[in-house]
Amino acid sequence: MKTNFVNTILAVIAVIGMIAFYGCKKNESSQGTTKVQIKMTDAPGNFDKINLSVKEIVLVSGDKPYVFAASTGIFDILDFRIGTSNPDILVASGEMPSGEITEIRLVLNETGNTIVVNGVQQELKTPSAQTSGWKVKLTANPELVEGAAYTLLLDFDAAKSIVSTGNGKYLLKPVVRGIASATTGLISGTVLPLASHPEVLVIAGTDTVGTVADPLTGKFTVGGLSSGTYSVKFAPVVGYRDSTITAVKVALGQNTLLGTVTLRQ
Repeated sequence: MKTNFVNTILAVIAVIGMIAFYGCKKNESSQGTTKVQIKMTDAPGNFDKINLSVKEIVLVSGDKPYVFAASTGIFDILDFRIGTSNPDILVASGEMPSGEITEIRLVLNETGNTIVVNGVQQELKTPSAQTSGWKVKLTANPELVEGAAYTLLLDFDAAKSIVSTGNGKYLLKPVVRGIASATTGLISGTVLPLASHPEVLVIAGTDTVGTVADPLTGKFTVGGLSSGTYSVKFAPVVGYRDSTITAVKVALGQNTLLGTVTLRQ
């Protein structure tokens, strides 16, 4: 009897442990993600060229670093200036957990960074650039909304970033300002009853973006939307009536909440 009792207790503890484990896993995976593009632009400097070889961009959120490997080769940052036909260059892109970005770091490769002055090209020394990188000054800590998309623009100040050593050599100590802007918004809500299994259509003119409501909760989210005004149509299975909500406004970086929508039979 004693053995059976002990076995029963151990079994109960094991079940509780499994529930706690999977509960934690569910909470860990419940955090959504955000798409991010990282671009660079330049404030003019009195040089012929400043060739940069970016290794990666590190974004810090919740004290955790997320590394975005550079997708570009060596490029002349002076070719990309706000107000010109080439205002910026895409350096990296990817996804990361939604939330606040508290720090951005620019990391360069050990080779490939050069400067051209009066037609003469020479190596551009980059002390500490290949380890932790340089911290980018943020105008404000951006809050990444789940399901939206953002562009982080790194504004490179060429005039302040190049330091002359006095012997004809130059050091690179980047002065970079980070500006975040949302490029899409989203619409979300809940549609009931669950038995209606509706398709959710977000419509603007002749353009339609669709999704289906979660069969267990009725929740839905449609992201990747430009700012503007939309109609949201619910197309349920046979036995329930279609329903449309008009004049739904979407702002970049914002989640327009429709609340709970109940379909009629």
